[in-house]
Amino acid sequence: MSARTQILASIRSHLAGCASAAPPAHRVPARGRPADVVATFIAEAERAQATVARLSSIAAIPQAVAAYLADHNIPATIRAAPHPVLDTVAWAEQPLLTVTRGRAAEADLNGLSVAVAGVAETGTLVLCSGPGSPTTLNFLPDNHLVVVRSADLVGAYEDALARIGEIYGPGTLPRAVNWVTGPSRTADIEQTLLMGAHGPRRLHILVVDDG
Repeated sequence: MSARTQILASIRSHLAGCASAAPPAHRVPARGRPADVVATFIAEAERAQATVARLSSIAAIPQAVAAYLADHNIPATIRAAPHPVLDTVAWAEQPLLTVTRGRAAEADLNGLSVAVAGVAETGTLVLCSGPGSPTTLNFLPDNHLVVVRSADLVGAYEDALARIGEIYGPGTLPRAVNWVTGPSRTADIEQTLLMGAHGPRRLHILVVDDG
């Protein structure tokens, strides 16, 4: 047996052992195990300069979107993800709101997405790319509105990763997973805070209690 064959055989043996072994559990800080996951998520998201509205059901989404745009004097147009959750709501109940579906373009001022999960530890949204969740919506619009079910809020990052694994199955991941904490901002230039440097200037989260 050549040295190359021996090395490859050793690597295969090692990889087979790794695949069969359960990964070690990470040590999660206390803030990743809050007593009230929803309240902690909202508090941390607001600390990161996002705004949050809590809705009683999926049906309340159109009114909440229209109200947010009106309150901030933003044109009543929104590019919404072609997500199954957003297919179930009655957009026609808001006749002054213009809704289009699909990927965001540079001209889209407002975007609406659905998050896979939210992490209470830091108020972070987990957005997975796919046919119903175009990644462009996370970055191009100035104003990003995101729906997340309260049942999909978890304590720690490890919990969110486990949820992604449950949704997509073993060995399968979406092409992109974006972890979004607050609106885009930077202070790289002369330590002056600039909003919207690499993405939305505003982030508004709709936490839906509908199970």
